[in-house]
Amino acid sequence: MNLELEQITAANRAAWDASAPLHGQGADWTALLSGFSRPGVSVLDQTLTDTLTALAPDGKRAVQIGCNNGRELLSLRALGAIASLGIDQSAGFLAQAEQLARLAGADDCQFLCADIYALPEGVASCHELGLITIGVLNWMPDLQRFFQVVAGLLAPGAALVIYETHPVLEVFDPTGEDPLRPVTSYFSQAPLIDSAAITYDGSDGGEGAPSYWFIHTLGEIVTACVQAGLQIERLTEHPHCNREVEYEQYEHQQAQLPLCYTLVARKSG
Repeated sequence: MNLELEQITAANRAAWDASAPLHGQGADWTALLSGFSRPGVSVLDQTLTDTLTALAPDGKRAVQIGCNNGRELLSLRALGAIASLGIDQSAGFLAQAEQLARLAGADDCQFLCADIYALPEGVASCHELGLITIGVLNWMPDLQRFFQVVAGLLAPGAALVIYETHPVLEVFDPTGEDPLRPVTSYFSQAPLIDSAAITYDGSDGGEGAPSYWFIHTLGEIVTACVQAGLQIERLTEHPHCNREVEYEQYEHQQAQLPLCYTLVARKSG
């Protein structure tokens, strides 16, 4: 691993660890604690639920890359999948994931705290379903290498589901004077550096550790999947927002942009 990659991933890890306490409190966290104490709970929206259901997840071992507090991985159990492994580099969020797993009785679910670019030896490669959700890809400085690691976690013939915000949204500033005016190039190669605390519930967490956010075009994402030996089965763009609340203003426009997408790929073999 080159030094720049190590520095970026270390900085992002520190930023997420600093953010974890902000998300382990309040009404949203209380709702998760209450929800996962009951059987069959799922926080997945209808788009992701339908995409996963079409892949017949019942009995399949699932891995989520960038699992955060585990809420989505644990929700796969409501679809019949086996929540096998969640990987994240933030120990703070994985502590929350383990708490939710205990409440859900998901004793067979394991969580691994690791840099995705430097996974320890012996991580299972037998997963039949992979999941990547909102906001994971933008934290990855090397997209091609990332998908090579992801492919290595999957068994031959396994499906990978990506449900992400559409990269075209990165050109806008939803808090700017004119939110509909492009302010950043879609093709920008330089990371966006932010020192605000990371929150995804619309709240202001104040100052935090610096973090690095990368814009990857849809073409780059598809190409990286293919180069990792993943065959694209379906790519669907959607007009609804699946990220922070300030981006919901881009919904229901007369000239509607794509705001998120689902991608289904399958490992060869």
